[in-house]
Amino acid sequence: MKQFFLWFRIIRPQTLFASLCPVLVGLLVASHHIGSFNWRGHLTAIFTILCSLALQILSNLINDYYDYKRGTDKKGRVGFKRALAEGTVNENQMRMACIITLSIALVLGLILCQIGGWPIFLIGLTAILFAWLYTATPYSLSYLGIADIFVFLYYGVIASWGTEWLQYKVADLPFNFKQLTSVYAGAVCGLISMCVLAINNIRDIDDDRLVGKRTIPVRFGKKYALLLFGIIVVLMPLFAWLAFGINWTLGIIIPASFLYYKVLRAHGTAYNRCLLMAGVVNLIYLLLVYISI
Repeated sequence: MKQFFLWFRIIRPQTLFASLCPVLVGLLVASHHIGSFNWRGHLTAIFTILCSLALQILSNLINDYYDYKRGTDKKGRVGFKRALAEGTVNENQMRMACIITLSIALVLGLILCQIGGWPIFLIGLTAILFAWLYTATPYSLSYLGIADIFVFLYYGVIASWGTEWLQYKVADLPFNFKQLTSVYAGAVCGLISMCVLAINNIRDIDDDRLVGKRTIPVRFGKKYALLLFGIIVVLMPLFAWLAFGINWTLGIIIPASFLYYKVLRAHGTAYNRCLLMAGVVNLIYLLLVYISI
């Protein structure tokens, strides 16, 4: 049990709403358009959720491993503790965890590819590629300061659209490419995930600057990063309106604005509480979608 709780902490469960919520939003949109799912639809939904979680856990583990190797994560860091930096696991154990998680993601992904065809294959292949590129190479996305774009797409737009696509395929129904509800609805989840990344980067600005991690706050300064954060918050109800029109989902502006207020006032470990709040904002948005469609 001690090992179980250790690895449960290592996979960063507080971050997993980022991959879970856009998939659930996509399922809600699909059920609204298709109607109730049959048993194959429910099974596909379960596989989609598990695969998305496996891909994010893989990304988290790769991120932990290579940030440790680069010296970005150190013992006593302000952010959530990292197992390698704290010495609670070794590099071999972390590599094995990456291999096991990748294997699970591949098995689930192959099942989904059988259902969804080449679009799902392309989504899965690029998701694994970008999980690797996030921190594992000399030109890593997070170190170049362009990871925000991929977070928006893969923890938002692509996750929700791909989920709806799978449900249409398993129901053997023609997909309406002009119907963009899942795209806009997923964009809100992507924006919330961008807030999570922004909070991390603002909190770690000094440490990142020392190791050459050129995040947006490092490149342009904390004030610019906070301004961009505010723009992201304003965009949330806009995309919600594009997806659903005038309904309860527009209320996402309230918890998102409160999160922004807390980030503006945060210092040190207070940013960690803001990260937990961002997960709550994702759940609130999911609830708003549920009661609105």
